[in-house]
Amino acid sequence: MKPRGPLMIEHRLIEKMIAVIKDQISIMRNRDRVNAVFIDAAVDFIRVYADKTHHGKEEDILFRDLAAKKISAEDKAAMQELVEEHRYARKTVAELVQAKEDCLAGRKEALKTVLDKLTILTEFYPEHIRREDEVFFPDTERYFTREEQDAMLQEFWEFDRKMIHEKYKSVVEYWKQG
Repeated sequence: MKPRGPLMIEHRLIEKMIAVIKDQISIMRNRDRVNAVFIDAAVDFIRVYADKTHHGKEEDILFRDLAAKKISAEDKAAMQELVEEHRYARKTVAELVQAKEDCLAGRKEALKTVLDKLTILTEFYPEHIRREDEVFFPDTERYFTREEQDAMLQEFWEFDRKMIHEKYKSVVEYWKQG
């Protein structure tokens, strides 16, 4: 398997979550109220799975290794654009969390912001994923030898292995401070 394999598998799960978010947008719009439990679950999924786990492998391993190579100006610009898009998604999620809190505090108008932020995410991720799967990943594989790709794949597995421990350590620390 090439390093893009696990990343593309992760993309398929992110796409499934995006479909669920779309369904929930319709439900919340029809009921005219926020589903805070769902928002919390979606935010957890995006922050832990899509961002920390998936984008973490991209930024901390793939992009790091690409940055050490002599890559074309076009590929370098594409990589920087992807990093900026990851930051944009993080910012949008933070705004979603704030809007949910505003709803829970009784600010009815914040529901529109919640729905807008969720919609932005459902529009952002499919195009971001398409560009990575169809353009960036295939175009940048040529910079790596088979051995380098195998080493990167091993580093991906190690990254994933540690992730669950980091996640639940932070949960315990959060509630311990509580």
